[in-house]
Amino acid sequence: MNDFNELIGADVTGEERQRLLGVHELLVEAGPPPELPDGLQRGYAFTELRRLKFRYQPRRVALLAAAVLVLGLAFTAGLATGLGNKPSTAAVRQIALKGTTAAPHAEATLDVQKAVGGNWPMTLQVSGLPRVAAPTYYEVWLVRHGKPWAPCGEFVVSKSLSSTPLTFTAPYSLQPGDTWVVTRHTYGQSGAGTTVLRPV
Repeated sequence: MNDFNELIGADVTGEERQRLLGVHELLVEAGPPPELPDGLQRGYAFTELRRLKFRYQPRRVALLAAAVLVLGLAFTAGLATGLGNKPSTAAVRQIALKGTTAAPHAEATLDVQKAVGGNWPMTLQVSGLPRVAAPTYYEVWLVRHGKPWAPCGEFVVSKSLSSTPLTFTAPYSLQPGDTWVVTRHTYGQSGAGTTVLRPV
């Protein structure tokens, strides 16, 4: 009776208290529920765990497969795009240039890559050119039939330039026998300017 009074307290009275007392006495008389044998408890827990695992496993496998598929498609598309747009780094032509009397210590190598959409990417590795200040600059010229024919790009030398790669693009239809020179040009000057590097 003391356990019942501690559980219910003095607030519940009358018929409600009598009803709850009857339920309490039946529970005390019945006693605690029997425990499952140890082996059955482990088997029940294992069965529940397997049920939960199998319940969520197909969804996880499907999500993982979808993620791998999306990544694979993105990688393939990126690789195809990169290979389609990236110019070949192998030079179609490589021209060694030597300094003239206007720049006797200069030398350079001009690599002409495969054309991309009608444009010929070029890389010039140059060293030994004297410094120039505005409005003077250096210019790469396409030479056709022995004469400067069209400009391909400009650059300046404001400090020592030792084998610094410079990139240009020639948007011309090249012909057999075409070559290139580097000239020193002053803004507003007519013609190609003074040749400072020519093919060896």
